[in-house]
Amino acid sequence: MAYRLEVRGAQHVPSDGSIVVAGNHDSVLDPFVLAVAVERQLHYLGKAELWRCWPLVPIFDLVGAIPVTRNAGDEVAIASALEVLERGAAIGIFPQGSVRRVGWRRGAARLALSAGAPIVPVRIIGTHAALSRGRVGFPQIAVLIGEPIPVERCVPTAELAAELTARLQAAVEALGT
Repeated sequence: MAYRLEVRGAQHVPSDGSIVVAGNHDSVLDPFVLAVAVERQLHYLGKAELWRCWPLVPIFDLVGAIPVTRNAGDEVAIASALEVLERGAAIGIFPQGSVRRVGWRRGAARLALSAGAPIVPVRIIGTHAALSRGRVGFPQIAVLIGEPIPVERCVPTAELAAELTARLQAAVEALGT
């Protein structure tokens, strides 16, 4: 990686068992940076439009990425992600839904509630300065990993998912800027 990467809190990522790793999303670099920072394989949920770039599709398939049709309550993607969690694997997700979007979506919370999987909050710093629309730079990038938020398995309601999403967002923001 061409960037100086600092990882703090790596010990908070459980070495086994199902987890949802969720954080802020400031750049298209974020999934790659997070994959380097977290020692477990992450099965990412990504917007289905990415699968239109046919040269990348074999890579997405190789890493077990899951396409999501946005704004559609994609039940197939949710079922696929739950299967990953039921196998004791890790899901990587960016609740903002897209780069630098204001407002967090409830998908990470919904998955965690359905599977009873803890959510690991992550703050990624510096990727916007590294790569964003009209900008390429080589700043230090930091990945700050917080303590997992325990989650009990239950039927996820909109209210429960909203409450857990608010807790997640607060935990990510508390990790620093």
